[in-house]
Amino acid sequence: MDLETVYSPKNIENEIYNFWIREKLFKAEIKKGVTPFTIVMPPPNVTGSLHLGHAYNSTIQDIMIRFKKMKGFESLWLPGVDHAGIATQIMVENELLKENLTKEKLGREEFLKRVWSWKEKYGDRIVNQQKRLGIYADWDRHRFTMDSDYQKAVIKAFITLYNDGLIYKGEYMINWCPVCKTALSDLEVEHIEEKTKLYFIKYPFKDEEGGIIIATTRPETMLGDTAVAVNPNDERYKKLIGKVLILPLIGREIPIISDSEVDMEFGTGAVKITPAHDPLDFEIGERNNLQKINILTLDGFINENGGKYKGLSRLEAREKVVEDLQKGGFLIEIKDYIHSIGIHDRCNKPIEPMISKQWFIKMKPLSDLGLKAVREENIKIIPEKWEKVYENWLTNIKDWCISRQIWWGHRIPIYYCKNCNKMFASENEIKKCPDCEGEVERDPDVLDTWFSSALWPFATLGWPKETEDLKYFYPTSLLVTGYDILFFWVARMIMFGQYFMKKEPFKNVYIHGLIRDEKGRKMSKTLGNVMDPIEVIDEYGADATRFTFSQLSTLGGQDINLSIGRIKFSRNFMNKIWNSGRFVINFLKDFDKDKKIDLKLEKEDIWILSRLSKVSQLANELIDSYEFGEISNILYEFYWHEFCDWYIELSKLRDDETNKYVLFEVFINSLKLLHPFIPFITEKLYKLILSEEKTILLTNYPKENDFIFDGKTIEEFEIFMNINKIIRNLKSILNLPLKKKVKVYIEYDKEFLSYWKNKIELLSFCEIVDKKIEDLKNLTEIYKGAKIFVFLEKEYPIEDRVNILKNEITSLKKENENLNKRLENTDFINKAPLEIIEETKKKREENEERIKVLSTHLEELI
Repeated sequence: MDLETVYSPKNIENEIYNFWIREKLFKAEIKKGVTPFTIVMPPPNVTGSLHLGHAYNSTIQDIMIRFKKMKGFESLWLPGVDHAGIATQIMVENELLKENLTKEKLGREEFLKRVWSWKEKYGDRIVNQQKRLGIYADWDRHRFTMDSDYQKAVIKAFITLYNDGLIYKGEYMINWCPVCKTALSDLEVEHIEEKTKLYFIKYPFKDEEGGIIIATTRPETMLGDTAVAVNPNDERYKKLIGKVLILPLIGREIPIISDSEVDMEFGTGAVKITPAHDPLDFEIGERNNLQKINILTLDGFINENGGKYKGLSRLEAREKVVEDLQKGGFLIEIKDYIHSIGIHDRCNKPIEPMISKQWFIKMKPLSDLGLKAVREENIKIIPEKWEKVYENWLTNIKDWCISRQIWWGHRIPIYYCKNCNKMFASENEIKKCPDCEGEVERDPDVLDTWFSSALWPFATLGWPKETEDLKYFYPTSLLVTGYDILFFWVARMIMFGQYFMKKEPFKNVYIHGLIRDEKGRKMSKTLGNVMDPIEVIDEYGADATRFTFSQLSTLGGQDINLSIGRIKFSRNFMNKIWNSGRFVINFLKDFDKDKKIDLKLEKEDIWILSRLSKVSQLANELIDSYEFGEISNILYEFYWHEFCDWYIELSKLRDDETNKYVLFEVFINSLKLLHPFIPFITEKLYKLILSEEKTILLTNYPKENDFIFDGKTIEEFEIFMNINKIIRNLKSILNLPLKKKVKVYIEYDKEFLSYWKNKIELLSFCEIVDKKIEDLKNLTEIYKGAKIFVFLEKEYPIEDRVNILKNEITSLKKENENLNKRLENTDFINKAPLEIIEETKKKREENEERIKVLSTHLEELI
C-alpha cells in the first residue's frame, strides 16, 4: 500500500472525525455491570470562540476520556455551553446599536427574541471549533444552560433554597457596574494597580477654630460623607473624638468617631466615612448608626444628593470638587499615589460600591458542606496545594449576591402582588395573587450566571427528575479546570451537589495552569501575542496542537509557556509517526498476522517488547495520576528514539517472520498507547494496517503484562546502543563522513561482541578488528566497562583533524566568554525571562563539557 509521502492533517482529520460521529463511537450507554467514567465539560460561553485555554482544557479531558474508554469503562463526556448572561447581553446590545436601537426601545420580550435569534445563528460556532480538536464528546447529550429542562432545574434549585430560608433579599453594599448597570459578585471584580492622586482636605470644626485633615483618593464621594473616623489608639486624635465638623462644600454637620478598623498609617490617620460608597465605610456606618447618603445614579452620575454637582460624571465631579475645595481654602496638598481599584471583568470599567436591595444566598450552611466534602476526602483536589486555597476561601466566605439587573438569563421566580403587596416564590409562572387574586408582577432581575452553572454536574443529567442517566453517571468521575475558576465555579458546584444531591458532584478535580506566551506573559491583543487555536490547527494539525499541550502539562499545575517552536516540534513528531507507519505498512504487506508463527526471538526483539511492557506500565500509572507531560515525553522517546531509531533500523537488516510479528505488535500497540494524545493519526494508521478492524478506540489499552519483560536484555541492549553512539560521535569529532567505514577495536565481553559484532558494523559503518592498531592514531571512549577505539586511517591527515578540533575549542571558549558577560550583566539578570536565563546557563555548561571532551581527544591526536 502506497501512502502519501507527506503527512497532511487537513486531509485526514475531517474524514476521521466524521467517521467517529457517523459510527456514534462517542455515544455513552447505561450498561449494567460496567463502571462509568464521567466528565462534564466546563461549558464555554455561547458568545465565545475557541481560545487556547479551551483547547488545552479540552485536550486534557479528551486524553482521560479516551484512556478510560480503552480501559473498559463506559465513558461519558457530556458537552454543553453556558448562556453567559452579561457577556451575551452586551454582544447583542452592540449589534442593536448598529441598527440605532437599544434594548429599552425593543422591550424585554422582543430583546430576548433577538438574543435567542443570535444564539441560533452563532451558538454552534464554538461547538464546531471544539470538534476540530477531535474531542470525544457525546454530542447527542449536548446541553445549554437556557434549555427548557435546564431552566426548570434552575427554578427548582432557587425555590428549594428560598423555602429552606437560604435565599433572602437585603440591602447591602454591593459591587455595581455603572456601564453594565448590574450588581456583581466579588469574584467578578478584578483588582488592578492605578496611578492616581491622594488629596489632603481640611474639614473645619463646627464650634472652634481649626479642623482635621483627611486624605482620600476620591474627593467627589465626600458629597455623601456622614462622619470622619480615627483609630481609638491613635494618640494624635483621642481628644478630638466626639467633636463636630462642618463638611466642606455641603455644610452638613458630621461627627468625629472612632473605629479600630481605621488604618493609622494611611494618609493622616483620619479618614472620611461615606457609608453608601465604600465597603469598609458601610461596616463602620453600621456599627455607629450613621446615615447612608447615596450620591450616584445607577449609570454613575451625581444625583440630587450631590447638590450643585448633580448631573456630572464621577470624573467631572472630581475635577469640580477639587477646584471648589481649592477656592475655599480646604485643599491642603495633592500627592502622587498608587492604589488598587476594582474593575468589572467583562467590560473592564471601574465598578462602584453601592448600597442596593439584592437577592443573596446565605453561604455559611453551604460552605460547611463544601469544606466537609474535601476534608473527608470525598473529593480530591489535584494538585493538593489548591485544597488549602479552597479551604481558606470557604472558611472566610461572604453571602453571595445572586441577582443581576439584566434581561438575558434565568429570571428570578419571585412575584409581587400589586394589590396586597405580598411576595411569593413559585416554580410555575403565576398571573394572579394566590391570596387576593390581584395582579402580580415578576421580579425583573435574573440570576447570576454562576448560579445555573453550579448545577451543571447533575442538571445536565436530568435533575430534578430521577433519570436513569442521573442514577448511572452521577457522581461524575473527574472535573478538569483552570485555577482561575476554582471559586467561581468549582466550589459552588461542590456546595450545590452536596446540598441538592447529598453526594459530591465529582470525585477528583484536576486543576491545570493557564496558557501564556513563550516569555511567560499573559496573552493579550495589546501585546500582539494571541494565538488562535484554529489557525494553529489549520497550520500544524490537531494532533500536533494536542501533543504540545500534553507535553507541556505539569502535575504542579504551573502555567504553560507556549511557542510556535514547540508546536513545530510536535508536528515533526507526527511526520515521524507517519513516515515510520509508511515503512511498517509496506514492510509488512505480505505478513499474515493470523498465521501461526514459530517465534525465534532475537535479543533486539526481546529488548523492544520489554521496553513496550515498561512503557505500557508507565502510561497506565502516569495517565491515572494526571502526569501528562511526563508520559508524553516517555512515549515520544520510546517511539522515535527506541522503536524508530533502533528497532526499525535493525529490522531493515532482517527478513524473517519473527521480526515482522514483533514489528507489527510494537507498532500497533504504540498507536494504542499514543491514541488518547493524538487520536487522528493513530486512528488512520491503525485502520490502514488493520482494515478489517472498526476503530482503535474500541481496543484495549496496552498493559505491562501483555508483553514479555527481560531486564537483563534491556541492560545489554543499552550497552549496544551506546557503543554505536560512541562510534558515530568519534567519527564526527574526526570529521569523517558517517558512512565512511572505519576500523574499530572494542575491549569488552567476548560473548557480547560475538552476538552484536555484525549489527554494530552494519549500523555504524565500521569494521571491528581483533586488536589495537598500534601505528594508527585513535580516539577512545569508555561506557560501562566497554572501551571503544576508533582509528584514523593514514589517508586522513592528522594535522587537519587537530586544526579542526583546535578551532572548535577556540570558538566554544569565545562563545562562553560572551555568555559569561551576559550572565554577569545586571540588566540581563533583572529583565530577561527566567527561561532565557536558564537556557543561557545551560548553553554555557554544555559548551564547557564539550570543551573538556574535545580537549581530551585533541591530546590523543597530538
